[in-house]
Amino acid sequence: MPLGTWLKAGASAAALVLATAGAATAATAPSGESSAGESSAARAAAVTLRYDDSRAAGWESAIAAGVASWNANVSNVQLVEAAPGATAEIVIVATTGWPQATLGPVRPGRQVRVELGSQAVDQGYNKTRIAAHELGHSLGLPDTKPGPCSQLMSGSSAGTACTNATPNATERSRVQSAYASAIAALAPADGRVLVDAP
Repeated sequence: MPLGTWLKAGASAAALVLATAGAATAATAPSGESSAGESSAARAAAVTLRYDDSRAAGWESAIAAGVASWNANVSNVQLVEAAPGATAEIVIVATTGWPQATLGPVRPGRQVRVELGSQAVDQGYNKTRIAAHELGHSLGLPDTKPGPCSQLMSGSSAGTACTNATPNATERSRVQSAYASAIAALAPADGRVLVDAP
């Protein structure tokens, strides 16, 4: 077979794979209007990341609230609970130490780990803020310590009275940028583990 025929066949196959992948992503993304008034077409383009909290007993409501906070505040990426037994990009476990997480941004098909440590709760820190903060690491945000309570990524430096679990405008913008395009989706995660002890 001539080289030109091979190249045409290869290009056609690549186009088919890309079209199929786009359709699969659109099918799994949430639809409807978001709180920011975005169209379902814009939502369909969001990167969907699955999380597994099956080993995070006692943290379920805090995780759900942290996920809801991120989903309400960013549109380029959405977090969904993985089906039982399915592979997840974000694996969440409960531990007895200080909270910690792998620094992303995690990409579909890759995996990071979040440890929700009870030591922080024992010290008086808010569980929902902890969960949202650690998910922020998975989405590519480093700590911003020391920082005010209005910065989700200021973590423990904001003190035990801080219960803010909502990313601020800068944090939202950074996550939006990290998941803004297919090219960005190919960039590797940082991979460092960030421990959130005071």
